Amino acid sequence: MIAPHQKTILSHSATFAPTPSFQGVEGISNIHLVGVCGAGMKALAELLMERGCKVTGSDLAAESPSLASMQLKGLRFHSGHHDRFLSPHTDLLVHSPAVQAANPERRMAQRLGIPQLSYAEMLGKLMQQKVGVSVAGTHGKSTTTAMVASILNEENCSALIGAELCDSGKSGWVGKGELLVVESCEYQRSFLNLNPRYAIINGIEEDHFDYFQNKTDLTNAFSQFAMQVDATGLLLVQGDCATSKQIAQSASANVVTYSLEHGSDWWGTDIKQTPTGQRFRVFHSGEFVTEITIQLPGRHNINNALASVALCCEMGVSPNTVRERLVEFAGIRRRFEFVGSWRGVTLLDDYAHHPTAVAATLQAARQQFGNRRIWCAFQPHQVSRTKALMNKFSESFNEADNILIAPVFAAREELNEELETISSQLAEKISLKGNAVKGTLSLDQIVTTLEDEGRPGDVLITMGAGDIDRVHHELTNKLQ
Repeated sequence: MIAPHQKTILSHSATFAPTPSFQGVEGISNIHLVGVCGAGMKALAELLMERGCKVTGSDLAAESPSLASMQLKGLRFHSGHHDRFLSPHTDLLVHSPAVQAANPERRMAQRLGIPQLSYAEMLGKLMQQKVGVSVAGTHGKSTTTAMVASILNEENCSALIGAELCDSGKSGWVGKGELLVVESCEYQRSFLNLNPRYAIINGIEEDHFDYFQNKTDLTNAFSQFAMQVDATGLLLVQGDCATSKQIAQSASANVVTYSLEHGSDWWGTDIKQTPTGQRFRVFHSGEFVTEITIQLPGRHNINNALASVALCCEMGVSPNTVRERLVEFAGIRRRFEFVGSWRGVTLLDDYAHHPTAVAATLQAARQQFGNRRIWCAFQPHQVSRTKALMNKFSESFNEADNILIAPVFAAREELNEELETISSQLAEKISLKGNAVKGTLSLDQIVTTLEDEGRPGDVLITMGAGDIDRVHHELTNKLQ
């Protein structure tokens, strides 16, 4: 039998006591979101609308099914940015990390005396009135957050996830219970706005080179986050990540480890492939707990699932409930997502933009598709990340048969001539590893190459955190 964490708030039958309606920030009913089409901001908009708030928003993003869905739910959307988009009756303006103080809507809010919060500050305000559950770490945040929220049950926990669930299309919602599950990002130390009772740190690697000065700067941020986990709560860290174990020493909360290697408190092993995914056995303190089946491929998703199992069982959810809810979990958008087929080519899309994630995703593809020819169309994300991790990136594509490298997606960086130069350098380094690779000047050139060289039976995986997913929608129509 499992000995759950002594501060558990859930019964083993996973019944949740309802609490008063989700209040968020007291007295707030009219909210304007600047940068509303970002993944986190979309989730926030959905949660606020379910709460009964009147939500308006603006963004430079083009029309999309995701935006259309938000508009159907009640979002009043403005394309672009202008001070007239901000109603004088607005109670609060919330802006994404990418929106600077010079934004015309933010400047108008300042003139009108309307309070402003960043997205991360808003999450902190919302968590103050709930029992917070945070999922942090370099890799697997979105999937693990979605798994935890799915196990705890959409009816009973509120959630803010940085990606849409494949089955419902939702990424934010209000539940009846006292829990708020939040994907917690380290960029700009955003997660330091949060004070969760329960938290996962899903491994730590160097990233966000446009913000953190070095690895010490990054680990110091995670150490401070570990300190902010409630002393009555629990911090779950990846047992085979030395950095995670090191920063966990800062925590006053109970620290529990998990990994796919023997020696952690929670251990996943005996991984087997199934017709639709994978299954594995879970042990706690050396005793068998349950066997878990998931619909997702890849060892990295076993790791994500194990973290979810460990946390939810520590919180008091029964192993049977965990097993039943994970087997139904259909995944999240842009994470090894099947998006269709074209001329007999299987089309997949993934958000991977770090060398570790790229390698893990391609290993999952090889595991699932065997000897079929795999194309990887990769769009590097940020010049700073690509330059800093160039050598690691060059070693991440070995499982792909053909690699197409798009120009760097600048994201928060200024557009400059380095976008194509850095991508060319990456393609050259990949070729030195003996891989078939081609640098491209645009997404349009990727489409042309696939039209000319793709053949039935191939698999195409688009990868990146930018707009590389447009390739799938434009394979028969040239990108404009």
